[in-house]
Amino acid sequence: MSTSPAPARPARFSLAVRDSSTMLRRNLLHARRYPSLTLNLLLTPIMLLLLFVYIFGDTMSAGIGGGDRSDYIAYIVPGLLLMTIGSTTIGTAVSVSNDMTEGIIARFRTMAIHRPSVLVGHVVGSVLQSVLSVVLVGAVGVAIGFRSTDATVLEWLAAFGLLVLFALALTWIAVGMGLSSPNAEAASNNAMPLILLPLLSSAFVPVDTMPGWFRPIAEYQPFTPAIETLRGLLLGTGIGHNGWLAAAWCLGLAVLGYFWSTSKFNSDQK
Repeated sequence: MSTSPAPARPARFSLAVRDSSTMLRRNLLHARRYPSLTLNLLLTPIMLLLLFVYIFGDTMSAGIGGGDRSDYIAYIVPGLLLMTIGSTTIGTAVSVSNDMTEGIIARFRTMAIHRPSVLVGHVVGSVLQSVLSVVLVGAVGVAIGFRSTDATVLEWLAAFGLLVLFALALTWIAVGMGLSSPNAEAASNNAMPLILLPLLSSAFVPVDTMPGWFRPIAEYQPFTPAIETLRGLLLGTGIGHNGWLAAAWCLGLAVLGYFWSTSKFNSDQK
């Protein structure tokens, strides 16, 4: 009697997509059930935006050669959009650290799932949260007077692509920080440079107005070229060499964060 062949096993790629989708839903549900961390991190760029526009706006506008407060709004919003991404990814580091210390990762390791899907779920979920946070902060910017009338459709698409790529790069770095931290508090502290670096960049004032000894710190870091590129795209001004510098920083940080995270995750037996 002939026997029917055993059903073929699902392709490895299909399993990876299925398990990654499951982990993504898990992380999005956690973010929806416990929104306080995301909201607290989101409030930082919004408060800075309102503070610098309404308290220092006229003075800062004169400092950058603008005519009134609206000129400074146009200058500051691109930097705060990228700062929003840095703030959001701090929550990712905390979430990853919680998973590692609370034992759920050990449980996942005993299950027949695609191992990298745990990290992929965190990364994709964080990028989606970053994009949503950027939209909310951008809406506040528009409400107080930010306009991008000189940007073309292609420049808008390029700006969106830069934001997503920057979010992906910082998220992988944050995942590595979360995996390397002994607890959630340490993960939050270790990820603080992701929100402090924008304060030391061209987000609030041009680099050429800074003291000479401080200028290299602001110029040779990932946020400044990304901010200048986004500012040029949204305002329809020149980008210069900042475009390829921003792309190089994003790709370099993404690759570094990916290998750091996967190596730490695969070697950690907690």
